[in-house]
Amino acid sequence: MQETAPIIVTATMGKTDQAWANALRTMHFPPERNYLQAHITLFHHLPPGHWPEIKARLAGLAHEFPQPEAWLRDVMFLGRGVAYRVECADLLAMREELAADLHGLLTPQDQAKPRLHITVQNKVEPAVAKALFAELSTGFAPRPLEISGLAAHYYRGGPWEPIQSWKFSGRR
Repeated sequence: MQETAPIIVTATMGKTDQAWANALRTMHFPPERNYLQAHITLFHHLPPGHWPEIKARLAGLAHEFPQPEAWLRDVMFLGRGVAYRVECADLLAMREELAADLHGLLTPQDQAKPRLHITVQNKVEPAVAKALFAELSTGFAPRPLEISGLAAHYYRGGPWEPIQSWKFSGRR
């Protein structure tokens, strides 16, 4: 049977940063909606019929690129949630290469310029989001963020189903 679930591509974080971001999600995400690990989405909806090509490109990028330098730059107010903005030129370059390879297959959302981020709260009342934004912004200072690899998942309407992940090992 041919797979029909869309593919989501994310950047994976190092263990310490993953644990930190997951803890924030546990504290601030509505429990009934918190069924995902914290993540940095690169593509929201890639066609599953192109999995062999997507897999080869992700593996190639992870093999080409070393672990990228990334930063948490600031706290973002999302209206009904809060996120941390991620700055990572190499991750954007990888995404741009993959987007060029998949030109014509991308949804409008995935064609748009990405805003890399880690969501720690979503789908709450604006006043709740404003309060968390103020709390997390107080004393915030930019800091390094460990990006360890790339991962692909099937989206089936709820928790994502992991397909495969790759660690950065390149020397580009």
